[in-house]
Amino acid sequence: MEVIVTAIPDVLLIKPKVFGDARGFFLETYRASWFAERGIEVNFVQDNHSASARGVLRGLHYQIKNPQGKLVRVTSGEVYDVAVDLRKSSPTFGQSVGVYLSAENKNSLWIPPGFAHGFLVLSEYAEFNYKCTEYYAPEHDRSLLWNDPALKIDWPLGDIAAPVLSAKDQAALPLAKAETFS
Repeated sequence: MEVIVTAIPDVLLIKPKVFGDARGFFLETYRASWFAERGIEVNFVQDNHSASARGVLRGLHYQIKNPQGKLVRVTSGEVYDVAVDLRKSSPTFGQSVGVYLSAENKNSLWIPPGFAHGFLVLSEYAEFNYKCTEYYAPEHDRSLLWNDPALKIDWPLGDIAAPVLSAKDQAALPLAKAETFS
């Protein structure tokens, strides 16, 4: 396994060792020692799995109380995955990191608590899996405006005229009006 520090050092891209032969492949998707070796204390309490069609944009979501750390990966298709730092005390507050995650590259992304997270489906269909460090708490769920110019996210829309958004994401707030972390 290779861990790559992204432009925001707390967000880590994890490239697993893939062992393949004529039968298929095998890889580890999570190992507690990977995080412990980097001084990251995690206790995953919930796993989620979503499926989405091409052009669906989910996010940018976060929980203002009981913030979730997430270990995310794609098991079918491809997405562009984004994490936005919402920690006011951080030198990277308001900055984002975007990476391509796919069933083909088998990479994972670690997004610590204090970040908004979202993804855009680039393939015809994608299945997205993530481990969370806190339980989902709908009363604390927030959505940051995906196309807020202040975030400077370069979503790879290509020929996607307009992403498909939930009502919640259509009503999301820009960074200037969003609740953030200290």
